[in-house]
Amino acid sequence: GYCFPCPQEGCPMMGHYADRFPAKLETVNQKYFLNTAADPPFATWRRKVFIKLSGVKKMRGDINLVFHDTEGNTKEYEVASGVLSQDQVYTNFLDVEINPKNTKKIEFLWNKTIFTLLWARLGAETVNIIHGEDGHR
Repeated sequence: GYCFPCPQEGCPMMGHYADRFPAKLETVNQKYFLNTAADPPFATWRRKVFIKLSGVKKMRGDINLVFHDTEGNTKEYEVASGVLSQDQVYTNFLDVEINPKNTKKIEFLWNKTIFTLLWARLGAETVNIIHGEDGHR
């Protein structure tokens, strides 16, 4: 997440197209890490998520986003968990298994803990999602 989103020249690639990024090849003995999905084709797309909450002041629970693709598949990701506050912006990096080009909708979910008051409500005032490759929201 430290180099997010990708630089102007694009995200450096490994393998066959690595020679398109000669500046990245100058250092010897570099370590490379990549995140993969659990299921074929194992690809993920890095997204940076910002969520500003609205509702009651503070409560315990978790915030999740559910990504839906055009074929009816869904994947759920946790953005934050613990004490949630309406005056805070929650930021997280997600490696989403659904291609941004095939994303149909993104659903906001709030799950409260069993000890939270029944009447307590929490919602999303704003949800911004930045895609890693091109910086688009």
